[in-house]
Amino acid sequence: MADSCFARIMSVLKNPFFWFPCILFWANQYLEKIQGLFLPLLHSYLDDLLAIPVVLGITLQAFRWMHQDPTQLVFTKKQIIIGLVYFGLLFEGFLPAWSSVYVRDPLDLVCYAIGAIYFWFFINNKGIGNPIKK
Repeated sequence: MADSCFARIMSVLKNPFFWFPCILFWANQYLEKIQGLFLPLLHSYLDDLLAIPVVLGITLQAFRWMHQDPTQLVFTKKQIIIGLVYFGLLFEGFLPAWSSVYVRDPLDLVCYAIGAIYFWFFINNKGIGNPIKK
């Protein structure tokens, strides 16, 4: 019984569709920061593609740890869209205006949107093997 409850509570962390973008992100950072290897398209867009699934996945898991019935907690489409808009405004709007380190790129918004769709279908579910009814 306790193991079953633990599996439901940890459902995001046990979801391979959550770990896939995490590992890709870490591998890309390793190649860029440690090995000094920059693959043009990956350098420009991979982090943006993976940001929403990683951040919303961690956030969903944290909320499930705090929620009374963690198996029923999923983000609504509206909440995911709010996260998407937040990332877009912050990284493609405000930060490029304040710092020359950041560059506006409309394709980053497309990557954020693809990441949000990935999160909705593959990570945002009611426990392992119990996807939400859409």
